[in-house]
Amino acid sequence: MQPATVMNGRQYGLDWLRIGAFALLILYHIGMFFVPWGWHVKAAAPVEWAVWPMMAVSPWRLMLLFVISGVVSRALLTKLATPQGFAVSRSVRLAVPLLAGMILFVAPQPWFELRDRGTYDADFVHFWLNDYFEFGGTRGTPLPTWNHLWFVAYLWAYSLMLAVLAALPATMRARLQDGFDALLSGWRLVALPIVWLTFARLALHPVFGETHALVDDPHAHAIYGFAFFFGVALAGSQAAWTTILRYWRELLSLAAIACVALFTVHGLSDATPVWDIARACARSVLAWSAIIGLLGFAQTRLHHDGPVRRYLTEAIFPYYIAHQTIIVAAGFWLKQVGAQPELAFGVILLTTILGCALTYEVARRVNWMRPLLGLKPSPVAAQPSDWITKVQRN
Repeated sequence: MQPATVMNGRQYGLDWLRIGAFALLILYHIGMFFVPWGWHVKAAAPVEWAVWPMMAVSPWRLMLLFVISGVVSRALLTKLATPQGFAVSRSVRLAVPLLAGMILFVAPQPWFELRDRGTYDADFVHFWLNDYFEFGGTRGTPLPTWNHLWFVAYLWAYSLMLAVLAALPATMRARLQDGFDALLSGWRLVALPIVWLTFARLALHPVFGETHALVDDPHAHAIYGFAFFFGVALAGSQAAWTTILRYWRELLSLAAIACVALFTVHGLSDATPVWDIARACARSVLAWSAIIGLLGFAQTRLHHDGPVRRYLTEAIFPYYIAHQTIIVAAGFWLKQVGAQPELAFGVILLTTILGCALTYEVARRVNWMRPLLGLKPSPVAAQPSDWITKVQRN
């Protein structure tokens, strides 16, 4: 089978890669319950070895999703023909589930978090009716919150920015694409983004951190905004795809080497600037070589369709919306009963899969729920009823 490029229809390989990236994200959030890093609800005792697989995927897992989202957004923009239509479509598919998620699906997470800290005793109904919508942070966490749905908020903001760019004259858009093709092809496609990511890590992250609050998050925008608009330009760049499809094996090998280097400097480093630079360089090389390598692997080896792809392509967004609340709830209750880490991991994983599947299966069958979980209206429900059809004919 010939590898897919940007020029020949639907990119099934990118669909599979997106599905895999979201599945990895769900596993990553389960891991956050166990590792010593801060999170909403934590295991009673951290599992130290879990840090290593988490560290291997942390630099690139979200950037990859933003790159794929950029590619898909370019295709959708072409399909919808007008910037206005694209902006409306993205707002319905992103802003509506974001708002519904903040009001309904995410709300239990801060309640469990406050309960886990021992700073809140009331039940969830009281919390949701009286305290969740305080629009402040008097309890040590901002309320209301979008928590893991920050990804949706950022993707919506970047989509609106893309709509503005799409309204530029065609000659200006062509010059922007030509500039991308000239700047990011060949070895520069690998080297220049690594330099940018290293700069952002060293210059922006120590000052601003990563807030996921949209308006005061320059480091995150330097990383994820870059990834999204890289994906937008990549969707129209045959030169960049040629480089990716030619060298993806070497890039995945480079990612493996960079991962070993990151493990090494993490274990041996202290707080000196030299080790900070070494960590930033290893992290950036790992992130970018993994992303580019995985894009090439997906387009070369995963370009095939099937019922599983079609099911998961639609299901993955509702899974994403629901998964973290299920993880936090399951982790909280397992901690209360003193479950051992191995049992807790298995129970959380199984509960999350079943809970996400149930959420999706219910939502896809209840038409008013579909937009709340990022699904298109049901084709059957979207059709006019028989009596409307008869009226129109008369």
